[in-house]
Amino acid sequence: MLSARKVKLLLASMATCLFAVSALAEYQQSNQDLLAGEVMAIAYSGFREGQHPDRGNGAVNPSAQEITEDLKILVNHGFGLIRLYDAGENSRLTLSLIKQHKLPIKVLLGIWLDAEVSNHEGCPWLDEPIPDSKLQTNKLRNAAEIQRGIALANQYPDIVVSVNVGNEALVEWNDHMVPLPTVIDYVRQVKGAIEQSVSVADNYEWWIKDGATLAAEVDYIGVHTYPAWENKSIDEALPYTIKNIQDVAKALPGKPIAILEGGWATTAKEFPQQASDTNQKRYYQEVKKWAEESNTTFFFFEAFDEPWKGDPANLQGAEKHWGIFYVDRTPKLVMKGD
Repeated sequence: MLSARKVKLLLASMATCLFAVSALAEYQQSNQDLLAGEVMAIAYSGFREGQHPDRGNGAVNPSAQEITEDLKILVNHGFGLIRLYDAGENSRLTLSLIKQHKLPIKVLLGIWLDAEVSNHEGCPWLDEPIPDSKLQTNKLRNAAEIQRGIALANQYPDIVVSVNVGNEALVEWNDHMVPLPTVIDYVRQVKGAIEQSVSVADNYEWWIKDGATLAAEVDYIGVHTYPAWENKSIDEALPYTIKNIQDVAKALPGKPIAILEGGWATTAKEFPQQASDTNQKRYYQEVKKWAEESNTTFFFFEAFDEPWKGDPANLQGAEKHWGIFYVDRTPKLVMKGD
């Protein structure tokens, strides 16, 4: 006889399967809508202990040997498509190493946009306005970043399959806000200078409420969705993810969709009940199955744990623990045996 707990788990699993079947009938893409023909892709930065991007005092980047090790780990675990977040030195080196070692990896290249307006009234962790002088400097930096992204896309046309302009630079709570007309102008600049597809990555809710004018400009809609951040249980995670994408598709019909970020932390002081290796593995497996059936590219966030992220004093903070590999490059449960 099944225990009450096992019956509950069985019923929850059946409900999830039935939801996925009905959801698939409402949202279905063509396999031509997949980026580089890939379903499960991975977000990659590669910063190890003591390393970090430029936070005002310069970057401490991974070495060529470390990046090569990372890329080979990802290839050995079946990943053929990675997402890079900017067009800086770290990304340039990653692209050159993929070419040098003839690795079977394609890249969604990022163009990072810094704040051009101060969102101190909307962002919970911006305690004071960003000075005008800093905003003006950021505009110059963004213009240069656009040109770097264009140059890399054109230098590596066989590796860079798409370019993403801006990462969560529009959603109301971000700390690096860029006005929508400016983002559209940047998108047009990039589209006019490269052959690859172009998108913008932002929160699903922003796309639903405010994304119509931008959707008309991009080649596909780049969506972020994080059920755990919204206090959803693991049983709710897949249905909630699918609903997010369905709602985007209904709000912005006729455009392909790719999930450019979605994942599950294995440690999180912010949501300790949800965060675990077991839940990460379950979420990965469930979204993979749905993404395969619906022809949706899903960039799982992220490849490796990154200790530089979040509050340095909060070692249990979620930002540090989204990797499917630990910072020492050993696999978490989700990658064991794959």
